[in-house]
Amino acid sequence: MNFQQLSALRPDLAFIAHWIKPGTKVLDLGCGDGVMLDYLQSDKQCSGYGIEIDDKEIPLCIERGVSVIQRDLEAGLAIFADNAFDTVLCLSALQMMKDVEGVLRDISRVGRDAIVSFPNFAYWPHRIALLRGRMPVSKSLPYEWYDTPNLRCATIKDFEELANEVGLEVLECVALNEGQPIDFLPNWRGSLAVFRLRKKQ
Repeated sequence: MNFQQLSALRPDLAFIAHWIKPGTKVLDLGCGDGVMLDYLQSDKQCSGYGIEIDDKEIPLCIERGVSVIQRDLEAGLAIFADNAFDTVLCLSALQMMKDVEGVLRDISRVGRDAIVSFPNFAYWPHRIALLRGRMPVSKSLPYEWYDTPNLRCATIKDFEELANEVGLEVLECVALNEGQPIDFLPNWRGSLAVFRLRKKQ
């Protein structure tokens, strides 16, 4: 898979990919169909693993040539040694975790750097929906309240505080909309929050 193909499929992943150095070892938590690791392996010569729990996604990862482990992230990452990976990805999966703090501590332990993304609950259409007395439904939050896999709702500012509490330094924070970075009023206009993190020394 090349960059143009990734951009067409997932513009958010295409933006995030530029933060990952060629030839590094990557762990992708909640890797889905493996499209990100497919790109990183073929275009950036990265190596690593994906972790995914969904039975439907595992064969798609295998078809892409992605090494995938079927595992519940809530069970922890004890199968990996400290600092086993250069970068740990957790892209649009953290909001589905019961123990967000525990997952972040595991990410900090097994990776030197991390990239985390999640739907920004402070995105303006979400605020408007709440003012109308309804739970938000959008591209970044595409489910109804009664069938959503999302257990947590967070804003950019919420996550900054939690990252600091679990010993992660925020190197960069970008709000995306349709895969494009938002500079003006990011917490209002960005539908997806993306953080580049490093464990504090």
